[in-house]
Amino acid sequence: MTKKETNNEAVNDIILEDYYKLSIQVSLNGLSFCILDSIGKKIIRSESYRFRYKLNPYEAQKELTAFIKTQGITEYSFSEVVAVHRNDLFSLVPKVLFNPKELPNYLKYNAKILANDLLEYDEMTAFDLVNVYVPFVNINNDIYDLFGDFEFKHHGTVLIETLLAGNNTGNDPICYAYVTPEELDLIIIQNKKLIFFNNFTYNTPEDFLYYLMFSIEQLQFDINDIKLRVFGAIEEGDGLYELCQDYVQHLSIYIPDLPDGLFYEGLNPADNYLVINAF
Repeated sequence: MTKKETNNEAVNDIILEDYYKLSIQVSLNGLSFCILDSIGKKIIRSESYRFRYKLNPYEAQKELTAFIKTQGITEYSFSEVVAVHRNDLFSLVPKVLFNPKELPNYLKYNAKILANDLLEYDEMTAFDLVNVYVPFVNINNDIYDLFGDFEFKHHGTVLIETLLAGNNTGNDPICYAYVTPEELDLIIIQNKKLIFFNNFTYNTPEDFLYYLMFSIEQLQFDINDIKLRVFGAIEEGDGLYELCQDYVQHLSIYIPDLPDGLFYEGLNPADNYLVINAF
């Protein structure tokens, strides 16, 4: 899908200029959105909504449609719309080994795919990687009905590109943990290269710690040496942070910068990280 053609429209007798951009992140656990004023370099709105329980894709579609309308998002006219699909149905492929005709073969060993699933991929040209994944097709259709042509990508693509681009450390490995109330994304970078990325669903703090410790151990890093930077739905003093502190010596809260000099008063850049960095 391509970028939406600009088309000014009157809302409450006011013409909204087409310099707004919209990003929407959707998962089976919740959704979020961000509206960017691309001229003023300012985030004018950023909201999120957690579902009470994990939904199926069709239930999530209904929630998304209702959320967009109740939030008044359709009252804006956008020059660009980006959707971010957050799920664990993905596989990273080195660019040199990638063949667009072999998408099912990249996914079949680590994701449950059906014969009628639409498979897509994001090329991360700067890092010689390709992310093959299964998007929520029904949600894409819904977004198209509401806004016209748009772009979409996997949440892993957003995390990998932004963290790799912003990582200026030397030889020491750094483990980034992006946390939501139900999911954990682990990204390990060393020598400005991606060493590891995976997504986990956890129910208890002990589950969280297990996935963290096991991943680091399997990669043969020393838990006493690796730097762990956590961000998202975690802060100093809460249960997850204190549990990690018992086992990880070099632990800190990661506070990312807003991209491209964007401004939003009172916003923690780690909040709604995926939609803020989706453009």
